Order: sequence, then C-alpha cells, then structure tokens
Amino acid sequence: MPDGICTIQSTLDDDGQPACLMRWGSTGGVIPVFVVLNTARELMAAASAAETDIALIETFRQDFNADDDTLGGVLGMVRGRRPMPEGRCALRIAAVAGAKTGKPYVHIGRGSMKGALSPDEARDMALHWTQAALAAQLDVKLRDALATWDRLDIVEIEDLFTLMREGTR
Repeated sequence: MPDGICTIQSTLDDDGQPACLMRWGSTGGVIPVFVVLNTARELMAAASAAETDIALIETFRQDFNADDDTLGGVLGMVRGRRPMPEGRCALRIAAVAGAKTGKPYVHIGRGSMKGALSPDEARDMALHWTQAALAAQLDVKLRDALATWDRLDIVEIEDLFTLMREGTR
C-alpha cells in the first residue's frame, strides 16, 4: 500500500467487549468485531469481483471483438447486478479492473488514506482481519477465565496480554 500499512489487532472496547484496533496513517480506531468480519468478507468479494471483471473484459475483447464502449456498458450492467455489501465496513472497498494494465485491483480507503491491493493481497488482508476478530473474541473469554481462576489480579492479566501482543510483532 503506497500510503502506509494498515494494521489491525485484537483489543477491548470501552465496555470490555471484543473489538479490534485498526491503525492506518492518520486514521484508525476501535472497531466492533462484526464490522471487522464484514470488512473481511467484502475484501474477499472485491478480490473475486475484480478478477471476474478482467476475465469478462478479456472474453468480450478476444471472443466478441467488443469495443471499449460496449465493454463499459456490459461491465456497468454486471456490476449493477452484484449484491450490495450488507452491514457496516471499516473501509471503503471497490473492485477495479485496470483499463490500462489489464490487471485486477482492490481499492481500499478510510478517511484520507487510500491504497490499491492485488486480489491476493486483499485476500491476505481479509484473512488477517478475520484472525484479529477471532483473537479478540478469544481474548475476552481468556481474560474472563483468568479472572475467575483467581490466581492473577487484573494488572497481571493485562501485563500477560501485553507480553503476548509484543511477542507477535
């Protein structure tokens, strides 16, 4: 990503519920798990859509000798029939067929930050976001279990999670 790296990690929201902390340049914030999972799903969908758009363009150009105006019309109709994202996403996500490069891209953005990913990079990002969301859910359960176990106080539990986060960098 040209504008820096978008990172995400498990955390807690202000109510102690599982959440993820996203940082990307000058933007970021604590994001609910369901929004993180929606974002991961949309990254995967955009990766597939971008690849499909390129395949359609190549097919119409090579097999039907379609010109750019026809291709633009067909792509517009296909994109109009795609299901719209459901639920909130943490990023703006768009499938893009590179007109000049002939390559598929996934454009992402949040606030003033923006970037372009290959479909494989978008899938990797989706996997990482899914893992962070699952980790956030497991972290809350582990914190609760450790608190119930009554062998560590709350400061020791938080110190343990800090050590675990630092060990995964």
